[in-house]
Amino acid sequence: MSAESATAIPRGQVDLLDFIDFSGVECLNQSTSHSLSNAIKQGYREDDGLNLESDADEQLLIHIPFNQVIKLHSIAIKGPEEDGPKMVKLFSNKEHMGFSNVNDYPPSDTVVLSPDTLKGKPVVLKYVKFQNVRSLTIFIEDNQLDSEITKVQKIALFGTMVETTDMKSLKKIEDH
Repeated sequence: MSAESATAIPRGQVDLLDFIDFSGVECLNQSTSHSLSNAIKQGYREDDGLNLESDADEQLLIHIPFNQVIKLHSIAIKGPEEDGPKMVKLFSNKEHMGFSNVNDYPPSDTVVLSPDTLKGKPVVLKYVKFQNVRSLTIFIEDNQLDSEITKVQKIALFGTMVETTDMKSLKKIEDH
């Protein structure tokens, strides 16, 4: 392996893991024994033996809210060469999406993963489409060999925080 890690953080960006609101994270069509936390949570996502697996078919629909507004720069998805995701559609700030309406909206970006990028290499997104992101919906449409089960070992998001004003911390100016 080279001196650079397979999931090296792009220059000027941070791993957005600490900004994910885990209480609102959900994944549709996940296997009960191989859930999303295996691919997204610190410690779990570094273990190649753990993964997220689809259940009824190859598709997965993942909703990730953030606890503050972020700018999303790139995404790294790690998966097996055969069963790893292939066509991935990303939606910025789309709430309450399901399999029945996911194709009703144009994606903010679409990524086609190759066996090379499935090694966890960050894929740069259309940065202008991800400037004020409060939530991200990831639709994994299919996998590399069109098999019934899609497996994801790791999902990492890279970007920066949007500088915002915390209205609660502002002091009232009294009228005199």
